[in-house]
Amino acid sequence: MGVLFQKPVRAFFLGGLIGLSIVGSSVLCQTASDSKSSGILEGHLKILSLKPVELADEAPATAGPAVTYSEYPLIIRSRPGEREIARITADANGNYHLALPPGDYMLDVLGRAPKRVRARPQPFTIVAHQVVRVDLEIDPGIR
Repeated sequence: MGVLFQKPVRAFFLGGLIGLSIVGSSVLCQTASDSKSSGILEGHLKILSLKPVELADEAPATAGPAVTYSEYPLIIRSRPGEREIARITADANGNYHLALPPGDYMLDVLGRAPKRVRARPQPFTIVAHQVVRVDLEIDPGIR
């Protein structure tokens, strides 16, 4: 009796594996083609006035606070719906780089209003296989 069921079970098992590998490879191909059709957002985050104001008749003040880009994460939102798409943090030099699918977006500072950070959100459009540069300046209000 074990011999009678062995061939159908083996055929079913092999057929299932073949089916899974076909589905898996089509999913991988779809993911690879999606990443190939994306565009790139790159830019520079500039943090303004992180040191105290120096008067002309005063000796130079000690160095102001170090620039810490991690304190100002950036958020990418869809423009039509303002839905959050991604969050990024600038590197130690203030640069950022991110692959995104084609579409219209808005670059902003996360928590801008509650932190009272002054920044103008920047609209941008991603086109497949192209790089768009969007620089952002923020004033954290630190004096």
